[in-house]
Parts: sequence; structure tokens; C-alpha cells
Amino acid sequence: MIKEYLKKIHPKHIKIALIVLGTILVVLAIALGVIYNKRESLLQQALQQIKKQAQTDYDLYVKIDKAYFSGFSTVTFEGFRVVPNQREQLLGVDYLDVTVKLWPLLSGDVKVSALNLHDASLSFVKKDSLSNYDFLFKQKKADTTKRGTKMNLAELADKLINSVLYKIPENMKLANFEASYVDDSAKQIITVPKAIIDDGDLSSTVKINGNEAVWHVLGRVRPSKKQLYFKVYAEGKAVELPVIKKKYGLTLKFDTLETDLRKVTMNGGELQISGGWAAKNLVVQHWRIAEQEIVIPQGHIDAKVLVGENYIGLDRSSEVKIKKLSAHPFGKITFKPHRTVELGVEMPEIDAQDMFDSFPHGMFDNLEGIRVSGKLKYHLDLFVDLDNPDSVRLTAGMDKKGFRINSWGKTNLAKINTPFTYIPYEDGKAMRSIDVSPNNPNFTPLNEISPNLRNAVLTTEDPSFFSHKGFVIDAFKMSITANLKAKAFKRGGSTISMQLVKNVFLGREKTLVRKIEEILMVWLIENNQIVSKNRMFEVYLNIIEWGRNVYGIGEASRFYFGKHPSQLNVGESIYLASIIPKPKTGLYPFQYDGHLKPYLGGYFRLIGGIMARRGLVPRDSSSYGFYNVTLREALRPARPDTLQVDTVKPDILEEELKEAKSFFERLFGKDKKDEQQD
Repeated sequence: MIKEYLKKIHPKHIKIALIVLGTILVVLAIALGVIYNKRESLLQQALQQIKKQAQTDYDLYVKIDKAYFSGFSTVTFEGFRVVPNQREQLLGVDYLDVTVKLWPLLSGDVKVSALNLHDASLSFVKKDSLSNYDFLFKQKKADTTKRGTKMNLAELADKLINSVLYKIPENMKLANFEASYVDDSAKQIITVPKAIIDDGDLSSTVKINGNEAVWHVLGRVRPSKKQLYFKVYAEGKAVELPVIKKKYGLTLKFDTLETDLRKVTMNGGELQISGGWAAKNLVVQHWRIAEQEIVIPQGHIDAKVLVGENYIGLDRSSEVKIKKLSAHPFGKITFKPHRTVELGVEMPEIDAQDMFDSFPHGMFDNLEGIRVSGKLKYHLDLFVDLDNPDSVRLTAGMDKKGFRINSWGKTNLAKINTPFTYIPYEDGKAMRSIDVSPNNPNFTPLNEISPNLRNAVLTTEDPSFFSHKGFVIDAFKMSITANLKAKAFKRGGSTISMQLVKNVFLGREKTLVRKIEEILMVWLIENNQIVSKNRMFEVYLNIIEWGRNVYGIGEASRFYFGKHPSQLNVGESIYLASIIPKPKTGLYPFQYDGHLKPYLGGYFRLIGGIMARRGLVPRDSSSYGFYNVTLREALRPARPDTLQVDTVKPDILEEELKEAKSFFERLFGKDKKDEQQD
């Protein structure tokens, strides 16, 4: 068929095409010949430009003893050094030759096809506050000619990935390479005696601090196809970098770690990056994550990262799997025209026992050994416009099907139903034992606690306690909004249920794992009717802190006012409710005569007004008992200038009360009468 088509073409046209093609080949040959003859001078010019730019932009001195072509497309360097100005040497290479691919070079892309390197060292050194790598964090001078250029994140990420992949050779021989980090408190030396990439197949041995540990690295590299796979494992013990623990307090070790870059494509202006990670016996511990080590016997992550013109996202097809537990995280951060954040996770339906058995060891101690039946399914979806904090949208929930608790494990969450001993802790130290039962003379049954106190605490801490099932989504949303506006963590969304579980079972640990465990334990108690609401509220009021070494409403009522909890009036109740978030500041609001400072009047009108609108107290034009609050005489300072010394300043307390007032106004609204009084 091709022959027939050629017969139809006029011989003259074929002749012209051959002449044009021949001319192009001749011109190309001449160009290559000129480049070949001048390549040494071109190389030296390029190196001079690199040296000048490194010194101008980063204050780096690049020194090269010899640089020459040792093949048609191979450049050899001898005695290559990079030294920051007045700092320790950063990079030293005795011998390096690099071979690049020719065809990509014609279009301006430098793709490395082979690399041979031996006797090289990369040293990161920090002494006091000076380091030989601080240039990495210096901002390069802006190019004013490109000020109006529009940044496209997808194109930028694509160029960055290509620039990295193009420098990875499919053939490499490396010998005697050393990388080290040294500062005033830590030292880490990584030595690579030998590493080989043979037609894309990688094998290497890595030594840590001499022979302290030996790692092995295997893999496949296909940079032209944008595919990379690496596997790291050690001899005899887990892979670990002690310098990370010394510097950042992070324990991170594993038996085997695999990473796989499978696909990178540009689709409709969106860069799509697909990859995976897997680990065996992964151990993680950090004081912000968990108090003890978390052990994941086997974990796997499949991720699809999306980068658009003005956003970075994680596709819903991404998956995190630990044993039989599977979850699909997703998210998106958009930078223009509005800064928005979307985060979420979906956990498909799973046998409840499989879910609890899949939790890593050390993560949820209190739930270890629990036996359950039925099925569970979880979802969470959060959206917020950072430029408009009031835009927060949040949905979350655990769906159950035939779920029941067959037996408790390490901790019996039903112990709240019976008399038990509560031990409060401060800074990891046990303060004292508190008997939560009628045997304790300070224990006060719920029906003997003044309704004023009960209603004041519910109003300030958890208005919907008796109707919700452990969590209030709207309160979480308003807390996120308040924290975004303050640009700091000022308010949480904890319910009374969450505070009770934290106090009774978890103590004061402020770690990510403990917060998740707290949420899960609250769900178990509230959604399975383990403890009645009345009993939960009764225990809560009898164990929470109300002042220095003052625990429970029985002690608090007598400590501040010399009264039984049943005798508390509205003002005293609002005051006691106000100090729950900061109990150790309980004496600051009082003046030397035992009355409250005037700045608290607005807060009393706010809380009292809310209680009145809900029918909990009658309307009061005199600030809802503010003027009736009188501190027990034995606690009053002798003079106005002899207030008790504490770690929190009065002006800080006043500011916190103003923030609390603002929060309640957003939560309940502010009626017209209160606005007029203010």
C-alpha cells in the first residue's frame, strides 16, 4: 500500500524532499562538528559561569582542579570542591565522570545516562549558630524582569521532578562516598563503600558510624519512564538514625522500608503523581505523638498526589492500610483566589474486631484486649477558607451495625458506674487519692448539688450534654473558627464526656494519640449506654480541679465560700463555673475585701443572661449575683497590694475571660438587653 502511495507522488517532489533532508543533516553535522571542536572551550566557559553564579547567589566557592571531555558525551572532573565562604567544606569529590544522553541535549534537557564517582564526601557542619549549609535557606535575589510572571504549581512541580529524575543515571558506579552531619550535640556518619546501578538495577551497602549498623539498598530506576523503586533493610537489627532522636526527640526505626514512584503524568494541566510506601515493624515515638513507642508490624500507603495551577491535593483513591484496617485519606490545599483547606478520611465498613485488632501496639493502651462484634464505618470531612474563618464546614461520624461490646480489655470503661479511686496527676506526679463514693465526706450526690451550680457548669462547659452522644460538631466548628481568628490555639471543643474520660482514664498527657484514644473511648461509652448521663455528670463534678489541690465540688464549695454545694447561689455558681478552664487562677478575680473585680461583671451578665433565656434562672438586672459573691475571709489578702502570688498574671486572666465571653456570644448569641447593659 505504501508503494502504491509513493507511486502517486511526483518524482520531483521526492527529489526536493531528499535535498531538504540532506541539507538538514549536513547543517546538523556541521553544527555538531563545530560544537565538538569547541566543546572544551564551551565547557570551561560554562564552568566559569557556574562558579560566578554560585559565588554571587549563594556565597559559595566552587573549585575544580581538572575538567575535560573524556568521551564524546562524557565529562570528567578531578578535584571538585564546594566551600561556603568562611565555613567548613561542604562537598569534595576526587573523581567524577558524567555521561549525558545526546538527543535530549539537543532540545535543552540534560539527562544523565551514566555516572562514575569515587572518593567523595558531603559534610554538613554546624558550630554554635553557624553552619556550612545555611545558604540553602537564604532567599535568592528576586529577578525584577519576571515580577509579573504567573506561577503555575503544576508546571513548577513537573520541572522539579524532571530535574531530579533526569540526574538519576541508569548506569552508575560509586565507591567510597561519605555523608556526615556534625553539630555541638550530635554526629552521624553514613558511608557507602560501593553502589552500583546496572541498566536500572540498583544494589548498595551503607554503613552507619563505621560498623555500628549496616544497611542494604536494592531497587529499580527507570527515570525515562518516571519510575523509581527502593527497598532498605538492615543486618541483624532495625534501621535507625540516632541523630534524629538526639536532635528532634523522634524515634523512627524499621526492619524494611519500601518506596515506589509508579507514575507521573500531566493531564489537562494537572500533574498526577502515583506512588506507594510500605514498612515492616515500623516504630515511631515523639512526645507530641505518644508517650511510648507505637509499633506497626506491617503498614502500606498508596497515594495519588494532584498538583494543579494553584492547588495541591490528595486523591480519594489514596489508601492507608494497617493489617486489616483500611482508610482513604483525601485533601486539597488551594492558594488562589482564596486560601482554602479540605481534609477528610473515609473508612469503609469493617468487622469491628478486625478494626480494634489492627490498632498498632502502644497506640491505644486502654483498649488492648477488648472483644467486640458487629461492623463499623467512619467518615470525616473538613473545609475551611483561611481568609474567612466563619466558613468552617465539618461533618464526622462513626456508623455502627450490630455493634456490641462483649468484654473489656485492659481497662473497664464501666468502672465509672461503681465506687472507684481517682488519682489526679500534675507534671506526671500523683497528687493524692480521691475516693469517688459516699464513703468520702466531700463526695456530693448529683441531687444534693445546687441546681444553680449544675446549670452554670452546663452553660459554660457543655450546654447540650444531656442530648448529645459525646461530641458537638458545632462546638468543634466554632473552636476552629476562634483559633483561626486568634492565629493560635485558644479554645478546644471538648465536651463534659471528653473531659471526664481524659481525667478518669488518661490523665494530662497532651499527645495526638491520647486525643484520638479519648475520642474513641467517649464514643464507646456514649454510643453504647455504658454509663448514664446523670452518673457521668455526678462523677465529673466530684473529681475536676477547682483550685490548688482542690478537687470536687464538695471541697470547692467549702474552700471558697464555707458552704455545702446545695447552698450555692447563682453568683457563686457562675464564678465556680468560670474557673474550670483555669482552676489555679481561682483566687485572682477577688479584691482584698472578698468581692469580685469589676471587669467580671460583663461575664456574669453574659452567662446569667444565657441561663435566663433558657429558663434556668429568673431575669436579673443586678448582674446575676455578681455582687453577692464573697470570698471566705481566711482566703482574702490583708491589703490591696498583697494579692497571692501565682504563675499567671491578672491581666492575662482578664484577657482570657474576654475571649471566653466572645466565644459564648458566638455560641449562644447576644440578646438586645445584654447589649444595652454592656
